Amino acid sequence: MSRLLAACLTVALAALLAVGTAFGVVALLEATPDQPNTPLITYEQADQGS
Repeated sequence: MSRLLAACLTVALAALLAVGTAFGVVALLEATPDQPNTPLITYEQADQGS
């Protein structure tokens, strides 16, 4: 195998790996969390009725 062909195949493989990694990161960031997002501290509000 010539060096040029080996270099081209290496570049193509690296590009495919980079694209796959990018799609994987985007999929992980868009995943919904297992736990609901509830606050740890809640403050009671005084009733502001007249």
